Amino acid sequence: MAESAGLSPKLEMTTRWLPYAARLKTRPLDAIDLVVIHCTELPDLATARQYGERIHYQASGTGNSGHYYIDRDGCIERWLPDHRMAHHVRGFNARSIGIELVNLGRFPNWLDSRHQQMSEAYPAPQLEALGKLLIHLRQRLPALRRIAGHEDLDTATVSATDRPQLQVRRKRDPGVMFPWDEVMAGCGLARVTA
Repeated sequence: MAESAGLSPKLEMTTRWLPYAARLKTRPLDAIDLVVIHCTELPDLATARQYGERIHYQASGTGNSGHYYIDRDGCIERWLPDHRMAHHVRGFNARSIGIELVNLGRFPNWLDSRHQQMSEAYPAPQLEALGKLLIHLRQRLPALRRIAGHEDLDTATVSATDRPQLQVRRKRDPGVMFPWDEVMAGCGLARVTA
């Protein structure tokens, strides 16, 4: 994941804009100072795409999505332009880029109190691609200085689906299996929490 001689490593990605990409609000690239790491908490990239295409905000005709998706094999897809504000983390959308890593997370029992552990490790090709993407974004976005996990910024709790009297975290991604030390060693960004 290390940067070599200050040059961005070769980065290959596929661009597949979401149908509503042009309807999302814009922001200048120098307003982006934060990358938020997510995991899809879904079985595969195709299912994540289905979720990403769903309209959740009728007034704007937009949905919830990250900017970049990295599959388990390291393939990167770009679903939204950097200058568009994605709906990916409450309170931080205007200043951040969302990167989604394909990972089961708590799927399919996201809010069941008996299933709150993240159990899927992040494979090496996925982490290598993440490292390259982070270096690429640092070079492209002049104000980018910080990185956080979704769970660091969205600490809200909700009633558990199996026992409504219990509260569980809304978001736990990227979770305890995410190798923060390894990622931080090569990304050149400072980790922040809310």
